[in-house]
Formats: sequence, C-alpha cells, structure tokens
Amino acid sequence: MFIQTESTPNPATLKFLPGQAVLDAGTADFPSADAAGNSPLASRIFAVDGVTGVFFGTDFVTVTKGEAVDWDHIKPAILGAIMEHYQSGQPAMTGEDQPGSGHADHEGPDSEVVGQIKELLDTRVRPAVAQDGGDITFHGFDRGVVYLHMQGACAGCPSSTLTLKMGIENLLRHYIPEVTEVRPVAV
Repeated sequence: MFIQTESTPNPATLKFLPGQAVLDAGTADFPSADAAGNSPLASRIFAVDGVTGVFFGTDFVTVTKGEAVDWDHIKPAILGAIMEHYQSGQPAMTGEDQPGSGHADHEGPDSEVVGQIKELLDTRVRPAVAQDGGDITFHGFDRGVVYLHMQGACAGCPSSTLTLKMGIENLLRHYIPEVTEVRPVAV
C-alpha cells in the first residue's frame, strides 16, 4: 500500500491519500481523541503522540498536529497507523453514526434562499476546500448572514478568514442578493 501525502494551506495539517475509499459519502470530523470513539481509523491515528485533530473525506484523511511537534517526527507513525488500519480490514467508521453531508434543514420564508446557498456550497465551495483537505458545512441563515463551520485543514488555517470573507462571501453575494455576510461558527 502506498499512501501519498500533500501539504495543505494550514501548516499544522497534512493530507493523507491512502489510494482507496475512506468514507462512502460525506465527511467526518474528530476535533479530539474523545470524539474518535466510533472510528477505529481515527482512534489509531490519535494514538500517535502529537496528533490534535483528524478529518475524513471520501478519499483522504487530514491530520492536525500540535505546535510543539515536528512533522518529520510523527509523519512515519501516522503513515503506519493508516496502513495498519487498512490491513486490519476494519471500517473507518462503526455503528449508526455514519457521516452525512453536513446540512441542517431549514424551513420558513428563507427556505428557497437556503436551498440556493446549499447548492452553491455543494457545487462550488466544498469541492475546492476538499482539495485542501477540509470541508465547510452550512449551519444557518439569518437576516442576510450565512453561518458556516470549517473542518479539517480549514479549521484553524491562517487563510481561513480570507477564504470565508473574500472567497465564499463574495461568491454567495454575487449569486444570491439576499446574502450580506458570511460568518464562521464553532461547533
């Protein structure tokens, strides 16, 4: 098994490409070892000293490290943990808590606008941030403000504010006049 690695715009996060499916659909975010209980793969990666976050896409795993840790010291152990997982035959996720696409339903007068926002996020934004090892999920729309949650490499990335304000906000405002601002939310 050959696992490729790619850097991300976030220097504390690396993207690992195992060359096979990680998830069938959606994404899964593990901001701490405690959150990794239903994932044998995330649990194995968190067992490596210095790992502070794990994120799954359909064909990649992003790993975030602590500030005091050097990639040269923990990257081989992370590669070993991913390889060991795939050799074990276990799934990346177990139980009923399978990941979805990260969308909240929205009822009421703004439902048409919310539908347009979700469509743009799914077709234009999410594929681009997945390239960088992350994801953005919709969390709400209220009085012109779109609330989004950044995950994976995007969470804590130095350029995430710029991405939100200059990229996503401008895109949404261009296509949907009702949108006036985009704000990040922490979950």
